[in-house]
Amino acid sequence: MTDAKTPRRAVPTRRRIARAVGATAAVLVVAAGGTGAWFYQHLNHNLTTFSADGIATSRPPAATPATPGGGVPVNVLLLGSDSRLGGNDALGGGDAGVGNSDTAMLLHVNGDHKHAVAVSIPRDTLLTIPPCLLPNGKWTSAQNNRMFNSAFSVGESPQGNPACTQNTVEALTGLRIDHTIVVDFKGFAAITDAVHGVDVCVPGDVDSYGIKLSKGRQTVSGQAALDYVRARHGFGDGSDIGRVKRQQAFLSSLIKKVQGQGFDLTTLLPLADAVSKSLTVDPGLGTGLKLADFAQSLRDIRLSDISFVTMPWQYQGERVGIVHPDADVLWQLLREDRTLNGQAAGQPGAAQQPAAPQVPAGPLTIVNASHTAGQAKAAEDALRARGYQQITLGADAPARRTTLISYPAEAFPAAQQLARYFPGAELQADPSATAADGLTLTLGRDYQPDATPPSGPPTLPSTMPTGITQNTRTADTDLCNDLSFG
Repeated sequence: MTDAKTPRRAVPTRRRIARAVGATAAVLVVAAGGTGAWFYQHLNHNLTTFSADGIATSRPPAATPATPGGGVPVNVLLLGSDSRLGGNDALGGGDAGVGNSDTAMLLHVNGDHKHAVAVSIPRDTLLTIPPCLLPNGKWTSAQNNRMFNSAFSVGESPQGNPACTQNTVEALTGLRIDHTIVVDFKGFAAITDAVHGVDVCVPGDVDSYGIKLSKGRQTVSGQAALDYVRARHGFGDGSDIGRVKRQQAFLSSLIKKVQGQGFDLTTLLPLADAVSKSLTVDPGLGTGLKLADFAQSLRDIRLSDISFVTMPWQYQGERVGIVHPDADVLWQLLREDRTLNGQAAGQPGAAQQPAAPQVPAGPLTIVNASHTAGQAKAAEDALRARGYQQITLGADAPARRTTLISYPAEAFPAAQQLARYFPGAELQADPSATAADGLTLTLGRDYQPDATPPSGPPTLPSTMPTGITQNTRTADTDLCNDLSFG
């Protein structure tokens, strides 16, 4: 196994916090006030945008309404930066020269805009980082078996590389990311101070690595709030997985407080002003008006309809591996705009209506490694009948038992789609392949040309996998429940 690359650190891991907590809070807090788009025009000069040049050209399709006349789902990637720029070092920033992000949440707002799911992606998850744009204008090659959080530090820029992380999440999930938001320490601290503290629960006394917290329920803000969400030692097994659970509980408590007390302009203006100075967003959210439109769309979501879930995972040595098919089911639920129990959002008990199959696109090379003549041509005919047109037959290859689909990292969603027609096929990222090369289908001895491939997306299981159900909490869950792992 290739060693996972760990970003350079100038300070211990303990000094990093879950900056995505602040990112999610920044969105949901201003939404709770909801005073109108005009209010956010004041914030235009505060917002920083990152360039869209680094966003991959080969991307999952844009979301469409799950039902005719329905609303359009929105996917937002929430990241946190431990950059020391702009005075953040006073709050415990990370490397002086490199922006890092140890926490990320993918927020899926359902098309009805009354349900939402926030998926935490563990920072140590081993995966493929697709080609990313460097500050010098060159693109990297795909990197296999890397830690997820290293995507943000590709290029070692003080501002980080949010576009690279966005590309990585799109390749992982098959979901098109509509917006990406990055927040720093100051934004997080400003939020907790502005709401006059957030109620939290500490399961036991903590006095470790400079962090002191007393057992029990209490209200924290500013530095104390940072300590609460960053602490690992003294909670469960001291892992990042346990910290993720606590961050989810913290966000739930914050949202509950905001919804409960509401805000007037004298409170909202300084809050939004402070938070927006700490945000870096994609061009699609680069003005106060655009940010307002998105924030307004979240106002009607009840606590019980906001779900937090950690991507299905398992330990893989000292790192984290993705659990299949549990994670695949999770991404499918979001692609089909469903809640985590498999129901259509806003339609309790509604029968499953699978999304329409995507039209296959991009080049495909078919190689026969089955040692049975004619298999490649049979596969070509079957795939052309299902919409694949850019097909090339390659030279026969040495025999192999199982069918293999290799793909450039940014074409992972296309590889998943192709794999539906070849049950049991292995998927393998090819770091040397480009989007222009497309997919390569190498037929093994397991290929049966007479088998009838599915006509639509995979059917969701009647019972959700434990990798989802055991890693989920709603925003109305008691703040002392399930705060750590181990």
